[in-house]
Amino acid sequence: MAEAHQAVAFQFTVTPEGIDLQLSHQALTEIYLSGVRSWKKRIIRLKNSVITGVYPASPSSWLFVVIAILATMYTRSDPSMGLIAKIQEHLPVRHASFFPLTQCQAVVSAVLFSTMLWLLLIFTMRLCLKQLLSYHRWMFEQHAKMSTTTKVWALVRIFSGRKPLLYSYQGSLPNLPVPAVKDTVKRYLESVRPLMDDTEYERMTKLASEFESSLGNRLQWYLKLKALWAANYVSDWWEEYVYLRGRSPIMVNSNYYGMDFLYVTPTPIQAARAGNSIHAFFLYRRKLNREEIKPSRIPGTVIPLCAAQCERIFNTTRTPGEETDTVQHWQDSDYIVVYHRGRYFRLKVYQAGRLLSPREIEFQIQRILDDSSSPSKGEAKLGALTAGDRIPWAKARAKYFSSGVNKRSLDCIEKAAFFVTLDDDEQGMMGDDPAASLDRYAKSLLHGKCYDRWFDKSFSVVYYKNGKNGINAEHSFADAPVIAHLWEYALATDSFQLGYNTEGHCKGEVDSSLPQPQKLNWEIPPECEEQISQSLAVAQALADDVDFHVFSFRDFGKGKVKKCRASPDAFIQMVLQLAYYRVSGRTFCLTYEASMTRLFREGRTETVRSCSNESSAFVRALEGGETADVCRRLFRAASEKHQQLYRLAMTGAGIDRHLFCLYVVSKYLGVESSFLKEVLSEPWRLSTSQTPVQQVELFDLVNHPEYMSCGGGFGPVADDGYGVSYYIVGENIINFHISCKHSCPDTDAHKFGDQIRKALNDLIQLLSPNPKEPSKPEESRPEAKKDK
Repeated sequence: MAEAHQAVAFQFTVTPEGIDLQLSHQALTEIYLSGVRSWKKRIIRLKNSVITGVYPASPSSWLFVVIAILATMYTRSDPSMGLIAKIQEHLPVRHASFFPLTQCQAVVSAVLFSTMLWLLLIFTMRLCLKQLLSYHRWMFEQHAKMSTTTKVWALVRIFSGRKPLLYSYQGSLPNLPVPAVKDTVKRYLESVRPLMDDTEYERMTKLASEFESSLGNRLQWYLKLKALWAANYVSDWWEEYVYLRGRSPIMVNSNYYGMDFLYVTPTPIQAARAGNSIHAFFLYRRKLNREEIKPSRIPGTVIPLCAAQCERIFNTTRTPGEETDTVQHWQDSDYIVVYHRGRYFRLKVYQAGRLLSPREIEFQIQRILDDSSSPSKGEAKLGALTAGDRIPWAKARAKYFSSGVNKRSLDCIEKAAFFVTLDDDEQGMMGDDPAASLDRYAKSLLHGKCYDRWFDKSFSVVYYKNGKNGINAEHSFADAPVIAHLWEYALATDSFQLGYNTEGHCKGEVDSSLPQPQKLNWEIPPECEEQISQSLAVAQALADDVDFHVFSFRDFGKGKVKKCRASPDAFIQMVLQLAYYRVSGRTFCLTYEASMTRLFREGRTETVRSCSNESSAFVRALEGGETADVCRRLFRAASEKHQQLYRLAMTGAGIDRHLFCLYVVSKYLGVESSFLKEVLSEPWRLSTSQTPVQQVELFDLVNHPEYMSCGGGFGPVADDGYGVSYYIVGENIINFHISCKHSCPDTDAHKFGDQIRKALNDLIQLLSPNPKEPSKPEESRPEAKKDK
């Protein structure tokens, strides 16, 4: 109970002589310093709110306007056109012995007028900025053929002169527009044409036409009403219905992961790696709280992206409910929760109001590693509740964790800044079979042992015995680029700024008087243990079914693709279409590529339907043995079509989010739509996503490409499909993460990976100068020979 005694500021006992009060000066000091830190954060938030509120102006510009108005007044001119005099007439009359009354009133009136003028100027500038940020036609124009309107639009740079804070642009970002039903239906029918025969396509066209001419307009009216009222007509429904209302396990199905450096390990010491990395995470949180992180922008431009998702990175958890989960966020947390060998520890990272140094965090982590205590009854596999189905977890939480010591310990986990696992396994590219070890590494990060992660936390960091690390993130509160930004910063700060000494330990000194990490206590009844076992069985079956393959393609990268005058993303998407066509037995499928809508306020994602008429025509031509010139021409058309679809998705003219919201409205109104029901039930057998490098300045990709994360991945979206994440590193490396399910006889992650490698080489050979005529792939494929 020593830890509990340190947690209170005083103790008292009642004696015959009265009350004997015993103050804990250490605890009182901690309370005082915690209060000081809290007030500092409030003052910083207030200051940042003012700076953000007046952006693109600055608070000091108020003084400039006041001085300018007063200066013109003393030249006997009236810039207010009589308004200052009107204000002066309505000021209360007060006599002052040391200052002329009329002159004092004139100054006050001028200051009031200047303030109103300043606010009007700010409003006008923000309105102009919003209009400029609402213009997206520049994305569809070639640089050499820029229209006059786009050249004028370049004035947006004027508003980017002053250094913005993280949320400076939030009030100026436009709202997500609602596309016309007619346009969405037209694009949908175009997207499914290569996937349907003539009879099926005619039937779907009829359904779409009926929807467009009847129910669609009614649903659209409600959607436009919501768009006028809400900042974003999609995001809240997307978070609730796609993520929080899902009742299946979030492990594998929703959560995703990020990997460490592939070819280097900064230190082989587990505690040291954790010390530097945890310190780096809190440095990022400090910058986030102070809004010192630069707003994300479209690469190569000054166009800002919405930063709303950054607000809930830390101190956030997903709590289960029987019907729907909720996301809870706390303003601050000065500790993390660490899991090691079946035990949970509360580790404070602030001491006397200061952030612990990396060496001190390493010292505390080593204490946990050296702790020989046993887990409480039922504690070791408690995390399996977060890995199984959501309804049993919600019921168990309400029944067994709503009071007493279990509630206190669960609150401690949920209110922690983030979650940490100290894993006894060794992971990474190693051993006699590095490819297989990389696959095991991916599966470990995606699901672990199904009980040694807390999948409900916003993110959990895993530190392995050999010094490797990785991250597992919950998906409902933010999308992968937000966590990737944090992960890039942590990796770069860990290796390049903090560093290690010659023995591999964190640099600096340690205060050995730091209090011991506090082990959490639990009282798990047998009924709860039974539920833990059931959840673990569900989670383990799901984890065992996941087939994963990760590989780093180093034959060429985006540098060579660009020399062939092709978009790297479009190139890879065509590769995936070709590879899927080959591995699936000459068929196409509905393909999902994640795009972002963060050009708009509170924007999240939109779908790019990568399988198009143009892409399927190209694949058929290449597989059919057409000439290189024909294949190149069709590739260019498919690539341009893909880029056009991507631009439409980014600018709010996508297909799937609009149809999703129309479906939600129909459910609220209690009306059925055969068209919407069928559209939303179509499986995404190929789900893809690119993880872009956002902070290139933190890494030296030319001289040290090995110091870059291997990227990350996610589980398959469909039981009979693939999940593919790709990470373009520098000019010469592309990393792929492929997932599917063993239970499906038609999918194999390794075979698909082999086809991706082959397709990459086939396409670059086709696009390179003086390519050889592509040979008919049917002749070289065993399955084609069988068909013959």
